[in-house]
Amino acid sequence: MNSALTPDAVVAAERWTAHNYHPLPVVISEAEGAWVTDIDGNRYLDCLAGYSALNFGHRHPQLIAAAHAQLDRLTLTSRAFVHDQFAEFCHRLADLTGQDLVLPMNTGAEAVETAIKVARKWGYRVKGVKPGQAKIIVAADNFHGRTTTIVSFSTDPDAHDDYGPYTPGFQIVPYGNLSAIAEAIDQNTVAVLLEPIQGEAGVVVPPAGYLTGVSRLCSENDVLFLADEIQSGLGRTGETFAVDYEGVQPDMHILGKALGGGIVPVSAVAARRDVLGVLQPGQHGSTFGGNPLACAVGIEVIKLLEKGEYQQRSAELGQRLHAGLETLVGQGITALRGRGLWAGVDIDPAVMTGRRASEALMERGILAKDTHGATLRLAPPLVITADEIDYALDQLKAVLG
Repeated sequence: MNSALTPDAVVAAERWTAHNYHPLPVVISEAEGAWVTDIDGNRYLDCLAGYSALNFGHRHPQLIAAAHAQLDRLTLTSRAFVHDQFAEFCHRLADLTGQDLVLPMNTGAEAVETAIKVARKWGYRVKGVKPGQAKIIVAADNFHGRTTTIVSFSTDPDAHDDYGPYTPGFQIVPYGNLSAIAEAIDQNTVAVLLEPIQGEAGVVVPPAGYLTGVSRLCSENDVLFLADEIQSGLGRTGETFAVDYEGVQPDMHILGKALGGGIVPVSAVAARRDVLGVLQPGQHGSTFGGNPLACAVGIEVIKLLEKGEYQQRSAELGQRLHAGLETLVGQGITALRGRGLWAGVDIDPAVMTGRRASEALMERGILAKDTHGATLRLAPPLVITADEIDYALDQLKAVLG
């Protein structure tokens, strides 16, 4: 591929930024649908989709039109005032999640922080936990963000180490183990916080019945079930939410990434009235949370999901993706996991690392990214076509060849 301008641009980026990421050496300048173009004119099939932030592809016409229209009218008021997009966004999102109330924020980490604060306050004001004793159960290998509170209960050394002193109040149990949650619950437990499918860990799908069991344990013990659907939600898995596969209604949905349509950062928590209702004026907020531009785009995202088209595409094309990947097990792939248009592919370390697989795919016009050394994550936009999936599979097969 042509790379006349790319090397200097990569060097410049490395010169002027903290090295908290290790990006592939590609410099993107344009994008549309499932494809991106770099500064040298090379085109790539995007099979990462911004870690699910681009579920509806790059520059979806309906979402871009909504953003353009809102930019010409109003972009920010802060929550000191009410704007004309706010009620519709919150109402539509409450209906989509089956919850009573919505609290909009900006980033996924902000939404998780909001969930933690609300669960603790609920524990003290509603459940009657003694002050300062609230406990939240979380899963090993979780990824909920990178704030100081959230990394306090991370088991990933890269995310966790050297950021102490750490925030107390969390108990870590193995993911997928119901009995571990049952044993951990006590009178001070206010919530169980889980990803219905663990994304950063390598697209880890829990055993069948796990989410149902978690919901039952929480209900029986007066504990809130907080479902972090930031990566797994909004059509990614073939359902609107990953919990839908087991017919589970969590006490709180935690959302982000795709909620902003790949245009603006939008996150939110949605919960029952008795849960989110514990917040009173001045107790939590965000200057940009629920701003007019975010709400205008978010409304259109929800409209896309209300039709069910994207969930169906994810389910059907996901079957094609996973069937193709299955044929490569034993031919450079040792294992794979996932659901819908989301796959964690374990590369045989005897063949190459996950990083090298990502680089080799990039050289063949496919963008994906590794995690934890040996795993390749595939999460193409839900607008990808069957032919494009076959093309990506052919390139992966050639790389592993």
